[in-house]
Amino acid sequence: MERLLLEELKKWQNKADRRPLILRGARQVGKTWLLKEFGRLCFRDVCYINFEQIDSLESVFSGTIHPEDIINQLSVYHGKRIQANSTLIIFDEVQEMPRALTSLKYFAEEAPEYAICCAGSLLGVALHQGTSFPVGKVDFLDLSPMSFREFLCANGEQMLVDYILGGARSLQPFETRLTHLLKQYLIIGGMPSAVKKWIETKDYFAVDEVQHSIIVAYENDFSKHAPKSLVEKIRYVWDSIPSQLAKENKKFIYGLVREGARAREYEDALMWLSDAGEILRTYNVTKPDVPLKAYADLKSFKVFLLDVGLLRCLSGLSPKVILEGSRIFEEFKGAITEQYVCQELKTLRHLQSSYYWTSASKAEIDFLLSEGLNVIPLECKAGYTMNAKSLKSYREKYSPLLSLRTSLLPYERNEGVRNIPLYMLFAISNEISSE
Repeated sequence: MERLLLEELKKWQNKADRRPLILRGARQVGKTWLLKEFGRLCFRDVCYINFEQIDSLESVFSGTIHPEDIINQLSVYHGKRIQANSTLIIFDEVQEMPRALTSLKYFAEEAPEYAICCAGSLLGVALHQGTSFPVGKVDFLDLSPMSFREFLCANGEQMLVDYILGGARSLQPFETRLTHLLKQYLIIGGMPSAVKKWIETKDYFAVDEVQHSIIVAYENDFSKHAPKSLVEKIRYVWDSIPSQLAKENKKFIYGLVREGARAREYEDALMWLSDAGEILRTYNVTKPDVPLKAYADLKSFKVFLLDVGLLRCLSGLSPKVILEGSRIFEEFKGAITEQYVCQELKTLRHLQSSYYWTSASKAEIDFLLSEGLNVIPLECKAGYTMNAKSLKSYREKYSPLLSLRTSLLPYERNEGVRNIPLYMLFAISNEISSE
């Protein structure tokens, strides 16, 4: 299965000032597979080390850390000489060996010719717990679940993707096909093992079993890795997410986590889930201006899961809804659709997209995008809905140069407002750059 981040890894490999790379992402989003595939395609050899499974290497990183000594000992472990530039060294679950993280600083300073990539499912959590970290001495990339574009390619639709990315806007001959594929994606989501199961079986209930196992693995992580004082709170927050998103106003309400709950009691639980990459947060802004981060109200936010398929599964929504017209787009007052849009926007690394806007009159813009000096409102609509009162209100107040609406309606461009079909969101960068 194609992962678009592979191209970013190739760029990293060829950087003149390359530093050790840390690939971040939640458990089971495909970090290990991607790094091994990168090594297979772009290097002569791969030295793979999983610190969750190997205790015997602790002595390699004890005492004084010298890159030459580490390379010599890892070569013995690997069974062949590690060669600068032609061997990819992969440190997996690197948070389990803090001294290995510390060693990256010395590789960056003294031996940058060695290509080192690190991954860790709970690396963000470990860093907040005080793990020593080589600040300013590493490069970062973030891996998310497979996007809809990657899902299309995995299902043999590369030509259709290229057609859309090539600037095609008249998609009438393909609308039914694209809508059906999008419905499949909303059920299956982008976790690689779920997509793989779908490609192999074309069985939604087999996919459902895979998704349940992923959710169980995440829930087991709560007990295994979180501080004991947080475990129960994390579970309450996690279980509340479907009901949070089922509201008309999807702002996170602590009272839905547990009766009488307060922010100060549960913020650490939210932070743990965020650090583990298992939730996404978007923040309300007091003013839609750049930089959006400066105007974010950190007390007013929405919480989404990392993957639309896992949200569908955690919510107990049967896969059979795929057969029921456009119902999948409207479930939970459009929560499934908004979750999907949030995920798609997160894959566009050059855009700020973790923000939304509300007015005193209850108008709401689901997402604000920022590229350069412009703020672009994006209103998300489920199904074939035409109503866009909030977008009209926003435009009257702020007069943005470009406004976007996404729904199942065909592509339309009219007086500064563009409707981008939900299945075309991966081409949204082209729309913004063409303005």
